[in-house]
Amino acid sequence: MNRSIAGWIAHRWAKWVVLALSLVFVVGVGFVLGPKLTSVQDNDVASWLPGDAESTKVIQQSKAFANPDDIPAVVLYERDGGTTPADLARATADAAKLKGVKDVSNVLGPFPSKDGEALQVIATITMASDGWEALPDRVDDIRTITDKGGDGLDVSLAGPAALGADQAEAFSGIDGILLFSAVGIVFVILLITYRSLQLAILFLLCGVLGAVLPAQGIVYLLAKYADLTVNGQSAGILSVLVLGAGVDYALLLVARYREELHRYEDRHEAMAHALHRAAPAILASGATVIIGLLCLTLAQMNSTSSLGPVGAAGIAVALLTMLVTLPALLVI
Repeated sequence: MNRSIAGWIAHRWAKWVVLALSLVFVVGVGFVLGPKLTSVQDNDVASWLPGDAESTKVIQQSKAFANPDDIPAVVLYERDGGTTPADLARATADAAKLKGVKDVSNVLGPFPSKDGEALQVIATITMASDGWEALPDRVDDIRTITDKGGDGLDVSLAGPAALGADQAEAFSGIDGILLFSAVGIVFVILLITYRSLQLAILFLLCGVLGAVLPAQGIVYLLAKYADLTVNGQSAGILSVLVLGAGVDYALLLVARYREELHRYEDRHEAMAHALHRAAPAILASGATVIIGLLCLTLAQMNSTSSLGPVGAAGIAVALLTMLVTLPALLVI
């Protein structure tokens, strides 16, 4: 990093300007846009398949024949020995109630099976742009109406809607679980390494609030306006990747800063020299990781190829935070 740039970041009064700009960036991009990342995730089957696969092409072309926002939920009524007229009346009554469920646009059935042991009702759920987040609630609404078996009648909910709801619930908490697990592990390592509670907390604040949340906001913008595919897998990996890389870069910077504090009494001057000398290695490390991640764009699987740009954007944000925000906070 240029000596004059490093000097301004750690300057006696410019550090406050850096802090103010960092807070604007964190609040505007991290707190406002970061939580919206889930709304732009694409977790349908095509997002996980190779882009040139025949099955992917069929999925894309089939959208011309049906509304891609329509997701069928299949309610299956089964009875060993055959369904009864009472079962048919029950399924018919449930079908009528399903028409009143929010976002249910069409209900078909009940249809009897050939062996007479089952009845089937199909409820079509039409979801909007936030369908991935709202689908579990709609499926729960359907289950509340239909999940009342007994007297030998088994009622099951299946189909693409049930599968999508299960996937949404599985991925909905993965970001938080992975992030909190990583935070806990990193916190313990930092305490053992530096034996400083304040420094450990500062690292984690920069890593989570200064890097992870803004990285999620940047990826949200890329997904919404640059047609970047983001799914539950890449979003979950993003938080852990950014936190791990960010803390790693912070360790390199602090190690150099502690050395310079033995040479200079003024902490601002020590940080300027530390940043000037450590930044090239940190930038080279970050650039290597970014280039490596971008190589994933050559993968055939859409879920893997999209992970490259997602991770690269996260590493870029981690570099910015640890080379600009962290130095200012350390001298403050």
